[in-house]
Amino acid sequence: MALPILKDYPPMEALPASELPAGAEWQYEPKWDGFRCVAFRDGKKVDLQSKSGKPLTRYFPELVAALLDLRAGKFVMDGEIVIPVDGGLSFNHLLMRIHPAASRIQKLSRETPAVFIVFDLLVDDQGKSLVKLPLEERRKQLERFARKYFKKSSTIRLSPVTSDLSVARKWFRMGVALDGVVAKRRDLPYQSGERTGMQKIKKQRTADCVVGGFRYLEKEPLVGSLLLGLYNDEGALDHVGFTSSIRDEERAALTKRLKKLIKPPGFTGKAPGGLSRWSTKRSSEWEPLDPKLVVEVQFDHFTGGRFRHGTKFLRWRPDKSPRRCSLRQVEREDRSALELL
Repeated sequence: MALPILKDYPPMEALPASELPAGAEWQYEPKWDGFRCVAFRDGKKVDLQSKSGKPLTRYFPELVAALLDLRAGKFVMDGEIVIPVDGGLSFNHLLMRIHPAASRIQKLSRETPAVFIVFDLLVDDQGKSLVKLPLEERRKQLERFARKYFKKSSTIRLSPVTSDLSVARKWFRMGVALDGVVAKRRDLPYQSGERTGMQKIKKQRTADCVVGGFRYLEKEPLVGSLLLGLYNDEGALDHVGFTSSIRDEERAALTKRLKKLIKPPGFTGKAPGGLSRWSTKRSSEWEPLDPKLVVEVQFDHFTGGRFRHGTKFLRWRPDKSPRRCSLRQVEREDRSALELL
């Protein structure tokens, strides 16, 4: 019997928010700092799929083994892959797993084993789809599933949940291992591929952006800044700002990497501006890139269709599909306060 959900099934997504929503219809969960993953098991076969639809199975052999050890022969679970290091969670160690050499992956899986934190059950142990049930009912079934199958596993964990807003606020202030808090509507079915009914409240304002181009340093043939883009509602890539917080020791290797991706037009919507009275000829020159790279940046304000100031580079996001980097991430920040009047 095949699973009722295919591997390309898009997981539900979250709408960024600036504060925790209140109300009896909401439940709250920790936002773990890892790789979002949907885990499929059908008999002796396990598949791990990223949020962008990319296979993760070969990079986490210890999770495959742990999922095969569960006595349930069929299931589909939504969760987060994390790697605990020194009392926290290390995103860098996750990035190290995306490696072409199987021997390297096996070595890292033994040295820094990953954990799969489960927060939703999409198909139960009988092979029955649960996605049309409201979250409140899916959570009950997940807890029963966890009591039955997770007890002997230190690798597969159940994510906590609360309907108490004061508890969620405490989680938000904890800091260690958490990237913020996620709020979900308890009364809605699973929102595959949608942002309806789920909000994420991060500790800092961040956005995942496509690198649509780059500029060189003023006096050296090395990358000086990355030009950031977000897809608009028409599907065109708009230039929205830049980040220049690149470490000097990384510029040469990054420049070499970017040169391989040079390909016009870079931005298909709004493009970087030309000369202004504040710029030089050099500062207006930029190289377009094939839109394949995604970075996470921190920012303070987003107004007028762009980041008001330069952003801070946080990390590369190889697990994120460029096409999912849309202006909707920051649209709440782009509204005038006059709308409140």
